[in-house]
Formats: sequence, C-alpha cells, structure tokens
Amino acid sequence: MRAKQVRAPTNAREGRVPVGLLLNQPVDQRRTAGVRLGEVRSIDAPATATAADEVVIVAGQTGRRYFQDLWRYRELFLFLAWRDLLVRYKQTVVGVGWSVIRPLLTMLILTLVFGRLGKMPSGGVPYPLLVFCGLLPWTFFATALSESGNSLVANSNLISKVYFPRLIVPASSVIISLADFLISLGFLFVLLVWYRFVPGWTLAVLPLFALLAFVAAFAVGVWVSALTVRYRDFRFIVPFAVQFGLYISPVGFFSKVVPPQWRLLYSLNPMVGVIDGFRWSVLGGQHTVYWPGLAASIVTSLLMLVTGIRYFRRTERTFADVI
Repeated sequence: MRAKQVRAPTNAREGRVPVGLLLNQPVDQRRTAGVRLGEVRSIDAPATATAADEVVIVAGQTGRRYFQDLWRYRELFLFLAWRDLLVRYKQTVVGVGWSVIRPLLTMLILTLVFGRLGKMPSGGVPYPLLVFCGLLPWTFFATALSESGNSLVANSNLISKVYFPRLIVPASSVIISLADFLISLGFLFVLLVWYRFVPGWTLAVLPLFALLAFVAAFAVGVWVSALTVRYRDFRFIVPFAVQFGLYISPVGFFSKVVPPQWRLLYSLNPMVGVIDGFRWSVLGGQHTVYWPGLAASIVTSLLMLVTGIRYFRRTERTFADVI
C-alpha cells in the first residue's frame, strides 16, 4: 500500500513535525529528522504520489478537520458497528432473543414488586404495559451506557496503533444498543395486541422520544468512555449506577407519585422525560407529559452532550499513551 505524503506546516511556531505523531505511534527519528518547515517528504512512497495522498497539518484548524474526519471515517464506523453486532450474541443458544428475555423478566419482577406488593397506580392501563413502556427506553440507555463506557478500553489495540477520530468508537457501541431497542420495540406491540390496547395519535411522536433517548445515552456514554480510559474505577461504578438508576427512574412506577414540589428537580434525570414521553406516546390517557420536566430533561441531555464532547476532545490526544 502506498503511504501518504506529509507536508510539514509553514507556521514558524511549529518547527519540526514528527510524522509518527500523525500515526499515533512512536516516532522514528531516523525517518523524520529531515522534515523541516514547508518541506514535503514521502514515507516509503514512490515519486508518483499525488496531492490527494498528502496530509497537511494546519495550525489552529485541528478542530474543524476533526469533524470532517468523522465523515471521512464513516466506513470505519459502520465496520465497528457491524463487527460488534455479529459477535454480540455469538455462541449463544437464544441469540437475539436475549433482547426480549431481559426486559421481559425485569418487567415481571417490577410488576410484582411495584404493582402487586406496592399497589402503585397504573394510570388505568395494565401494569405490565406501564412497566414495559418504561423499561424499553431505560434498557436501551443502560445497555448503551455500559457498552460505550467500556468501548475505548475494549478497542485499545486499535486505538494505540492507528489514527482515526476516537469518537467513532463509543458512537458505534450506542448504535448496537439501538438494534436491541428495535427488537424489544417489536415485542411491545405484541403486548399491545395481547392486552387489546390500541394506541392513539400520540404514537406518531414516539420516534422523537427515541431520538432523545439516543442523545441521552450517547452524551453519558461519551463522558464515561473518556473517564474510563484514565480512571478504571468506572468499570465498577457504571454497573452500580445502572442498577441504582433503575429504581430512581420512573421505570416501575407512575411518575406522578413524585411530590409536585420535587418533580422538576426529579426531572433533571434525563431519562425521566424520556420515559414519561414514551408512556404518553404509547399509552395516552392519564399518562400526560410534564412539560417543564421534559424541557429540563432535554436541556440536561444537550448540556451533557456538549460538555462530554469537549472533554472527550481535550483528553483524546492522551488515549494512546494511557490506555
């Protein structure tokens, strides 16, 4: 394979530029010592290399090029997602059936605990439907958080050898969780048929709340994946946080049981607005949306997404050294 040419920058502040830095590998001083300002050198490339093979480093434009690289490396993103999808349920007896079995068993337990023993209100719908409508977005969020949080460490061999935008790795993990979500969504419609429940027009806005769940999962996943590279304690913190969040989020109960004076503060949990929105779009009736809480969930998700990407970009340059 013909290697790319490297054009050293003409900015006097930058001086010599080690070519190995672009490849995220140790620099071979014998091959890069001669790269000076404005000079073009080829790495094991024939003299017929074209301008399209060059990688030009321009000072102050790395951020702009980074988001361009996200599009250029879209095939790698699809490859990582497809690879993880193929090996996810490899050598399992049930296979993709686990996408339904896990939320189904959790639904039965929460229905017993909150519905039968706790006598929680269901808003005029069968309690299993109430629980499963909350479990659907929560399972997607929890799975995406767990998978994306450990994604960089799991791909350490790839990250330490070649350059590509590292943001691709946690993003592909969230996409895999989205596949499980779609399978579980099909089982939800089976439950609707079983209980002879017909959704109203609000079902049309369900994709919007699915998008909000995706944003929340990706935002938290970006934070956790970057933190896990440096602090491996998060491998133990995340499973506990997911288990704890199942009970503090309105998965197994009607969110209206929260006292009104605390409900807005409670909605700072980004999954509260998502779960309430899912129930409203599928079940309707008494399951109305608490609009201030939904706005708080949206703002929280977007704020975590923006700050998460900024933190990820700031620490990304050190991933190969500490991973």
